[in-house]
Amino acid sequence: MRFKIYNEEYALKVKELVEKAKRSKGGSLSENDSKALLRNYGVPVVYERVVEDENTAVKEAEKIGFPVVMKALGASITHKTERNLVHLNVTNSYAARTAAREIIKEAGAELEGILIQPQIMGKREFVAGFFRDDQFGPMVMFGAGGIFAEALSDVSFGLAPLSEVDAAGMINEIKAQAILGPFRGEKEVNRSELIQSLMGISRIGQEIPDITQIDINPLIATKDGSLIAVDALVIAGDALIEKEYLPPVSPMAIRSLFYPRSVAFVGASAQLGKWGYTLFTNTVAGNYRGEIYLVNPKGEPIAGRKVYRSVKEIAGTIDLAVVTIPALKVFDLIPQFREKGIQSMLLISSGFGETGSVGKQNERRLVQQARDAGIRILGPNTMGICNPHIDFHCTGVPVHPIAGSTSVVAQSGNLGGQLLAFAEEQALGIRGFSGSGNEAMITIEDYIEGFEEDTLTETVMLYVESVKNGRRFFESARRLGKKKPIVLLKGGQSSAGKRAASSHTGALASNSRIFDAVCRQAGIVKVNQTMELLHLAAGFSSVPLPAGNRVAIMTFGGGWGVITADLCARFGLSVPELPDSIIDKIDPMLPSYWSRSNPIDIVGEHDTAIPLKVMEELLRWKDCDAVINLGIHGWRIFTTRFLDEVERSDPNFPKERITELKQMYSEFEKKYTEETAQLMETYGKPIFGVSLLKDSKHQTVYPVDGCRYKSIFFQSPEQAVWVCGKMHEYYCFSNDCARELTLK
Repeated sequence: MRFKIYNEEYALKVKELVEKAKRSKGGSLSENDSKALLRNYGVPVVYERVVEDENTAVKEAEKIGFPVVMKALGASITHKTERNLVHLNVTNSYAARTAAREIIKEAGAELEGILIQPQIMGKREFVAGFFRDDQFGPMVMFGAGGIFAEALSDVSFGLAPLSEVDAAGMINEIKAQAILGPFRGEKEVNRSELIQSLMGISRIGQEIPDITQIDINPLIATKDGSLIAVDALVIAGDALIEKEYLPPVSPMAIRSLFYPRSVAFVGASAQLGKWGYTLFTNTVAGNYRGEIYLVNPKGEPIAGRKVYRSVKEIAGTIDLAVVTIPALKVFDLIPQFREKGIQSMLLISSGFGETGSVGKQNERRLVQQARDAGIRILGPNTMGICNPHIDFHCTGVPVHPIAGSTSVVAQSGNLGGQLLAFAEEQALGIRGFSGSGNEAMITIEDYIEGFEEDTLTETVMLYVESVKNGRRFFESARRLGKKKPIVLLKGGQSSAGKRAASSHTGALASNSRIFDAVCRQAGIVKVNQTMELLHLAAGFSSVPLPAGNRVAIMTFGGGWGVITADLCARFGLSVPELPDSIIDKIDPMLPSYWSRSNPIDIVGEHDTAIPLKVMEELLRWKDCDAVINLGIHGWRIFTTRFLDEVERSDPNFPKERITELKQMYSEFEKKYTEETAQLMETYGKPIFGVSLLKDSKHQTVYPVDGCRYKSIFFQSPEQAVWVCGKMHEYYCFSNDCARELTLK
């Protein structure tokens, strides 16, 4: 055991106490020793004395001053309250003597002393602590405390070591924010003191590996807002044995999988529905320009192409082998690949770790043989990969999204296919996609480290059920998150979901609260639904980040504006009042009865020049960080439907006028979409659109030639406001705004 406590004498004492606790039945330090350790790490603890008999107990209580609290002290004593070994609000010498006698009688031989401390008064109680998670390591906990701590379960977590910003984020995470401020005549809780306490607990976990658990309950906030820990328990045990993890795979090695100049489909088939047919045809249909080789032991032509009986018959170099043969036959390929010089394998085949213990053994054996042969495996049990930048679409779904900057990894083939289909439909540009499968060799952590170095990746979208190396996942994601947004959907958060994830991927999912803490601290934008994942990816990949939370709302109808303003309040966004200077500029554009307030209702004006002029004035406004526009995009659909009805109901209305109006609104929508992107380019502020109506031509993302940014139009105000709020949260993380918001 190695300590970093500056007082070497005290460090030796702590070492002795920890070793003694490890030998005891409960493994805990005494309450007095627990508090002494916490005090040494900056946690404010109550003044207390330990005595051995009732006479000394009475004298010490009188010295401290009534009322006092008296407790039994002993390493083996548990359930003190139930055994009447805790006496609260002892108000005089007689009561102190009576309490001491009862404690001595009830505790018997277990008693090591009587602990006496002043009765601390405060209306607010918190709980704080520490434990070691098997997946992510040392964790700090904070929440609302007292007798309802477990019932309310209003707690937050953070990975040690904590920074001040991390600790402040934990404090802001609990729901009972009201008791942190001025409360029933008591002052605001001293946040600086609370932050330092959490950081002290964090340091203990980092510096004393044999401390396995800390429980402080209650941590009382006094009338003046200062904090005092009045009860604490520190438990010692053997330090966790560090697990063996898969060795990292370099970003360049992963990149080579996505840039093959030649691909061999091992297990190619002529049968519709077989993976060996689907992957080959999707790759060809996607206009892949590299060499394609088909391999099947029968050697019979497939789709008019030559088929080789083995890779050894192929004269050319093979950069990537796509394998779809049965699991147990894959082992026979390793020596062939080694001899041929094939270094990358996309292993589609299932029947490995996801099937149970035997499958896991086979998976480990295959990985070891492949590693010895210098072969990298992506998978097994994967639905494929794609890289639109070279028109390489080797997946189990017939979709071909456009090239872009969003990288996607999914630990589910079906969900991955859905993500790609949405990306294609909504014009969301994809940097690359991987269905990571069982991650027997290339893990989610490897991908994250690769995204950090990949210059084409600007946004990362993940569907995750489990992680192989929790601490590496956190550290890699936090490093990447400071540079590029990570949007993540977690599967397996409920008990039923965990069972499904286990059978699906062969790995247990992490506790959802711990994983939420990991995401918050790493700056990962965690979502709860598939469509949220896609909407956020569209936002991050299309518009600049909101540098503040002040939103201007422009709407084609008053009701939508009211709803959107309410949504902004719910998602932490501000809707500031319009200053006179902005009102004066907009006044000439709108009728005299317009609201002259934010939200701005353009009161149904059909002058197509007005929306863009109003929007530009809002973007120029220094107190506006983002614009949400509602119902302007989609006029084309609305007017087209209306004009169709006119044509059906009024045969005398000039048909050429109908055609002219349809063309005018079609051109307006195109211009509006293009100029929205150009305005973002000019002012560096995001514009979030909501379409009035949608049709088959509607998409979420509208790329504009020559613009870095793209116009985006969601289907509801809820989607637009939520995306804006989440993007602002990420901006705060990436720019350390949390320090300003929470360390005041």
